[in-house]
Amino acid sequence: MRERLVAPGFMSRTPWEHLEHVPRYLKGYALRLQKYRANAERDQKHAGTIAGLWGKYEARAEADREAEKHDAKLEEFRWLIEELRISLFAQELRTPFPVSAKRLQKFWDEHLR
Repeated sequence: MRERLVAPGFMSRTPWEHLEHVPRYLKGYALRLQKYRANAERDQKHAGTIAGLWGKYEARAEADREAEKHDAKLEEFRWLIEELRISLFAQELRTPFPVSAKRLQKFWDEHLR
């Protein structure tokens, strides 16, 4: 998962407003790994939530690439998923705004369906 965030060339592809949050996202991944040992079941539950949302994002992103289309709302959704990861796996790092799976689904329904 981390490779999606910091793949080669990420500095030039990541919008500035999100680039400043990358260190927090990476710290979130590290905290998730630490917490996994204590409660793997909880992690797996949340991982399923993230996987479902990420799957929607990837499918739509692939369709957009094939159609040579760029949807700013889809990119916004991608970064909302990163914030949801923080909210679910590393709450102590805090998100800059309220985020939940329900809110992301609502965003999808309103802007990307």
